[in-house]
Amino acid sequence: MTFSISGSSKCVVGLLKEIKTHEYRVALTPVGVEELTRTGNKVLIQAGAGQGSGIHDDHYHAHGAEIVAKPADVWANADIVIKVKEPLPIEWPLMRAGQVLFTYFHFAADEKLTRAVMETGTTAVAYETIRDARGALPLLTPMSEVAGRMSIQEGAKYLERPFEGRGILLGGVPGVLPANVVILGGGIVGANAAKVAAGLGANVTILDVNLDRLRYLDDVMPRNVTTLYSDRHNILDSIARADLLIGAVLIPGAKAPRLVRHEDLRRMPQRSVIIDVAIDQGGCVETSKPTTHDAPVYIVDEVVHYCVTNMPGAVGRTSTYALTNVTLPYLLQMARKGVAQAFTANEGLRHGVNVQGGRVTNVAVAETFGLPCEAVLV
Repeated sequence: MTFSISGSSKCVVGLLKEIKTHEYRVALTPVGVEELTRTGNKVLIQAGAGQGSGIHDDHYHAHGAEIVAKPADVWANADIVIKVKEPLPIEWPLMRAGQVLFTYFHFAADEKLTRAVMETGTTAVAYETIRDARGALPLLTPMSEVAGRMSIQEGAKYLERPFEGRGILLGGVPGVLPANVVILGGGIVGANAAKVAAGLGANVTILDVNLDRLRYLDDVMPRNVTTLYSDRHNILDSIARADLLIGAVLIPGAKAPRLVRHEDLRRMPQRSVIIDVAIDQGGCVETSKPTTHDAPVYIVDEVVHYCVTNMPGAVGRTSTYALTNVTLPYLLQMARKGVAQAFTANEGLRHGVNVQGGRVTNVAVAETFGLPCEAVLV
């Protein structure tokens, strides 16, 4: 290999097919292959990787990629491995020291994953903690937009009686009240959820602790959206009227705070629905547990819970192009400059390094599991 972590203009980038249940996204599109190979890098793609997003192997091959049959061929030969979702246990033994894995990790929600990646010596660059010049999270934003909009789409479905819900139409009809939608968190997920719910005619309440954000949302949202400061009393009062509750809380890199306790479910209307979008980071409802698109919901105390950890995967084509629009520039930096130089040149990319050489380098992850946090080596 001509690539090294310390810096070289050539590397092998490997794209894996996702194996998480009903995950249809892919981490690279043909234009990404073209950009990488144009500057002398080699791209290995596992056969069928893009099928769920409508991208066929011959599309990749036409732009310079080499198609390989097995995931082991990618892991064994790639300097930088790119995915969408965190590596599953079956993939852990294939990871190796000196390799870079670029994907969503959400380490704070999974100690076993964190320690497994530490043991491999892999450099884990997490999409969800990379920052831009404004301090925002550019690689989390597009999937948060998708998940926020989907949360209302899924919530509306599971409020239907055949899906065990209350039998309520979000927007109501003349002479019948619309549904009450409560959103915990006014960030990207919450704002997109509110926009869709309000557009369908629901009564929407957004709770957040950031008053500046609430003022902004109050200015831009339609009149059927109310903003409310998020404290314990306001949360309890709001969920007592909630037909649909959206968990949209995010603390970058850290485990989500549990804002709704188990005993609070007794206050909610029977067969109301919770969509906990924060489940990737552990969930903001105490009774939330990860589910899949195969079995997305379960019921606790007569409240329907939807806690799918890869919601955007269901709309793979939209999500793939939204995601790769923002991930490709960072991948190109690492491939063209070498990882060390890319980390040195781009502080925001350096924030994405969560684990490196067996060491945790992200403060929030380290605090979650009581591990030491060390600086990123460049």
